[in-house]
This record gives sequence, C-alpha cells and structure tokens, in this order.
Amino acid sequence: MKREDRRLGIDLGDRRIGLAVAVDDMSPRGLPTMMRAERTHADASRLAVICREHRIGRLVIGLPLHSDGRVSEQGEKTVRWAEEVADILNLPVRFIDERYSSARATDRVGRQGGGAGGGEPGPRRRAAYRASIDQAAAVLILEDEADPGLHLDPSLMRAEGVE
Repeated sequence: MKREDRRLGIDLGDRRIGLAVAVDDMSPRGLPTMMRAERTHADASRLAVICREHRIGRLVIGLPLHSDGRVSEQGEKTVRWAEEVADILNLPVRFIDERYSSARATDRVGRQGGGAGGGEPGPRRRAAYRASIDQAAAVLILEDEADPGLHLDPSLMRAEGVE
C-alpha cells in the first residue's frame, strides 16, 4: 500500500484537535482527540508520532467557512496552523469545506445525556462528549474528501467568498 493512501483527518478547534485515519477507500476510524498545545510546534510534534505510527501520507483538514462561503476568522487561523504543521511534518495538506460538520457530527453522535440523577453532566462527561464530537467531525472530514466539490484551495479564496 502506498503511503499517500493513508490520510489523517483533522478537525482543528481552539482547545481540541479531532483526529481520524483513513486507509485507501476504507471507512475512516476515529483516533483519540488531542488537546491543543500553546504552540503549533508542540501540536506538530505530537502529530508526528501519530503520522509515523499510522504511516500517514497526507493531512486532510477541515476549513471552517461562513455559511455564504467566506473564510471565517477560525478558517484563517486554521490555514496558518495547517501550513506550519504540514511544513514541519513534510506532508501535503488538503483542505475540505467543513461547514455544518459540527452539527452533522452531533447528529451522528447524538445529543449529550444528563448527569447522574438527571442533573447536568459533570465536567468529565462534558469533556468526553465534546471529544467524541471532535472525533466524529474528523471522520466526516475524511468521508467528505471523496467529494471533489468540497476540496478547497485557500490561496484561491477571497474574504468575501470562494472564487
């Protein structure tokens, strides 16, 4: 199997990084969600271990856009982070339109249940639920890669929308 057939899906958030891996055309599978480090270089170091372990040949990263196709502020941060990580890891990167991926991931995982005794869930349960949403979003990003219409080239995008 060629290395480029192995892809790491990334759902980048401010606090967590949802991860999934895909090999060939097989269904992607989620990996444990990572907490973001303070520095991109530290994120890249941890991702390097995962990429070696899974023999990853390409990063597939969800790019957040506004509903009208404009690049969001989070999207601009994502592009900067992705370019730095891809350079450190020496891997190509493909961006995927991830509009609505969080809502789709929530639909896939289901709504969070209550805590013990019907009250609010505790901090651990909330954190685990958020991590499962991030993981599901990374799986969706890899699934969406099969649709060329969702591939994005940030260098061709303008602030007011996609060209």
